[in-house]
Amino acid sequence: MRRVAITGIGCLTAAGHGVDGLWAGLQTGRSPVRRIDRFDASPFRSRIAAQIDDFRPEEALDPARSRRWDRYSQFAVAAARQALADAGLDPRDPDPDRVAVLVGSALGGVAFGEAQTQRYLNGGVRAVDPSVALSVFVGAASCNIAIEFGFTGPNIANGMSCASGAIAIGEAWRLLRSGEADVALAGGVEAPLAPLSFGAFAIIRAMSTRNEEPERACRPFDAERDGFVMGEGAAILVLEAWEHAVARGARIYAELRGYACTNDAHHMTAPRPDGAQAARAMRLALANAGLPPDAIDCINAHGSSTPLNDRTESQAIRAVFGSHADRVRVTATKPFTGHALGASGAIEAAISALSIARGWVPPILNLDRPEEGCDLAFVRGAGCHGPVHAVLSNSFGFGGINAVLVLTAPVGP
Repeated sequence: MRRVAITGIGCLTAAGHGVDGLWAGLQTGRSPVRRIDRFDASPFRSRIAAQIDDFRPEEALDPARSRRWDRYSQFAVAAARQALADAGLDPRDPDPDRVAVLVGSALGGVAFGEAQTQRYLNGGVRAVDPSVALSVFVGAASCNIAIEFGFTGPNIANGMSCASGAIAIGEAWRLLRSGEADVALAGGVEAPLAPLSFGAFAIIRAMSTRNEEPERACRPFDAERDGFVMGEGAAILVLEAWEHAVARGARIYAELRGYACTNDAHHMTAPRPDGAQAARAMRLALANAGLPPDAIDCINAHGSSTPLNDRTESQAIRAVFGSHADRVRVTATKPFTGHALGASGAIEAAISALSIARGWVPPILNLDRPEEGCDLAFVRGAGCHGPVHAVLSNSFGFGGINAVLVLTAPVGP
């Protein structure tokens, strides 16, 4: 089985764009969550989100082509273009048959479809954008990336809720390890900020109602958390077979060492109370990485800021790491980006790779008083400076999906 290198990162988040923009946003120590102005959120209990307000598709993409894409596909192609540039990889160089594209998303282009539904109701079928049928499905992102750059290898999309970005990266790892591809663009994309797409989560009371203090609303593991804060964004990573990256002299952020995915088979919205399958996913990912639990020095937790998830995740981490859970640094970065649903796991994998490369673990914002039972070594304040050798990144989603990635510092030839 071949080793897998992370050589490029492209991202669009409310904290910042690209490697340097995202890193600068994390170092501010401030949450960009604020009141929604994208649409009228007054009918909903929750009226806050992590919006991206400075994305200009005409600047990031070819203007003629970008006008044919909705926001979901625009995010996908823009993040892929960033990732290739960051990796120093000309898309014409690798054999296109050996380049895979894998993207995860919870909702795909549903928000665009929602807008077209309103146009249909107001103006009939002639008012509908003819691209709607080509835009709403989850695979629109990976297909548009492949078409844009001419990549003809495996093309796979998944819609496994909030774990889908991590699953896309993990399945790319499998393809590269087994020799089915030499390069993969993999990650998650989400553009859910439209009234019904947003409101669907407000209706089931999953989101925070701290509307008067939006920057304080996302508070993973805190005793006063009351739900997640939705965000939008994308992260695409360039993954390469190790020898492919070394042969072209690529800069390597981290090695992707392990991955696993399990299913609670318990409930559509609530995690399994004992956290057994989340714990099993962590154990399997560590086993696939060939690492014992005490080799991990940082966990990027799913940390959704929901009452059930954070407590269950803490329990699962304690079950896997035992006494080492008192020492392993635990962060959760959604206060910086919002919960970008299917993109979150990919964004957090990017942050994990950057923590390894740059020697700093960002803090958990708004963690004033950890809830009883959430008794881990949380990173707070100004974050944690120093070498980061191995990170375990958790992503859990509706339907009881658990996906775990393990990243380590690049070592050896």
